[in-house]
Amino acid sequence: MRLGMGVPKTIAERRESRIPMEVSVQITGHLALPGTETTFTDNVSAGGARVWSTRRWTPGDRLTIATLTGSFKSLARVAYCQLVPEAGFAVGVEFLESRDGWVIGSMSAA
Repeated sequence: MRLGMGVPKTIAERRESRIPMEVSVQITGHLALPGTETTFTDNVSAGGARVWSTRRWTPGDRLTIATLTGSFKSLARVAYCQLVPEAGFAVGVEFLESRDGWVIGSMSAA
């Protein structure tokens, strides 16, 4: 993978730290391959997540992400999509709507 393809260069550039956590989610909104994909996260933060996908996404794409358990659902923006050989794609998403019901809350709310 080339450097500078939308993947943050350092952890210091992130607004919130990520926590390794698998959460079952559904993602929808892929323009070329419509439908719902059931998958899981690799890590999470209060403002987004890294999810596994069988589909290649483009930075800037919009998708809907929802947990399989609980009531969380949000529009999200694709920050990056990284090919992971033999695993699919790791997709970084940033939530654009309310984060109520997400698995971790905002650190500023504490």
